[in-house]
Amino acid sequence: MAAGRWRAGLALLAVALGGLRAEQMEEHLKREHSLSKPYQGVGSATAGLWELQGNAMVMAQYIRLTPDVQSKWGAVWNRVPCYLRDWEMQVHFKIHGQGKKNLNGDGFAIWYTKDRMQQGPVFGSKDNFLGLGVFVDTYPNEEKQQEAQKRRYSPGNQRVFPYISAMVNNGSLTYDHDRDGRPTELGGCTAMVRNLNHDTFLVIRYVKRRLTVLIDIDGKQEWRDCIDVPGVRLPRGYYFGTSSVTGDLSDNHDIISLKLYQLTVERTPEEERRDKEVYLPVVDNLKLPGMEAPLEPMSGLALFLIVFFSLVAIVFAIVIGVIVYNKWQEQSRKHFY
Repeated sequence: MAAGRWRAGLALLAVALGGLRAEQMEEHLKREHSLSKPYQGVGSATAGLWELQGNAMVMAQYIRLTPDVQSKWGAVWNRVPCYLRDWEMQVHFKIHGQGKKNLNGDGFAIWYTKDRMQQGPVFGSKDNFLGLGVFVDTYPNEEKQQEAQKRRYSPGNQRVFPYISAMVNNGSLTYDHDRDGRPTELGGCTAMVRNLNHDTFLVIRYVKRRLTVLIDIDGKQEWRDCIDVPGVRLPRGYYFGTSSVTGDLSDNHDIISLKLYQLTVERTPEEERRDKEVYLPVVDNLKLPGMEAPLEPMSGLALFLIVFFSLVAIVFAIVIGVIVYNKWQEQSRKHFY
């Protein structure tokens, strides 16, 4: 079953990469970045690849980030930074609880960020993060606030919840919780993922600076498109994690597995030049405050040439100044005599 799912995923990836043949791409499970049963060493203070935080608990069949109880939060973070160029994270999860529709919350996030293990207001993790966040949001805060204020919520702007969205942050942006992240959203889709009797999955894929999110939530073992954003540039060496929070409303947020695959993809020389290393997360042509592409650091040669020619210009100016001063002195002596 799992092999069939991954073969289908590879076929979709081949189409996304513009006709790339499936045999030209290989996938390898990276166990140091993966989390699965029986969860050996998870939460250990001295051993293990994954660290628990908050109210997260290791159970026999899943990691429970939060129970169906108000005002809880939990997270699990990988201890090993990821230096892969192209990768795919498969998330097997389950959200369930006693609350009726829109009387449950709040959802969970999957992270690829520079900082780890830092509690905060964004699904239990820090705001103004550096990296990528993919959010499975189960409560429509903006719509409920509009209703409370007796204001009409425009159907043209309405998003049906639960809703999956993605955000890339260079540390300057704030996640707008009251608006469910709408101002900084890269893309999203409705995903009815609560209280289902079959397995639910999502895949986050990062290949050739393209971010895609696919979902398999209908019990058909078929991937469905959710998010597709080109021009996403993420630094290497960040950490994977997942976090969740409950407030006045709650749900059980369970992670059954996180499986990271290294994807080996052929690149043309032009793609190699384009996909050079970056130092801050950025999305090409994204018009958001603070998300302009960072300036690339100068090479040693460029710095040397700038310093050299600056010194030459200074020496030249001094020489010209001395010559002009001497001429002026000569003219002054002639006038004196």
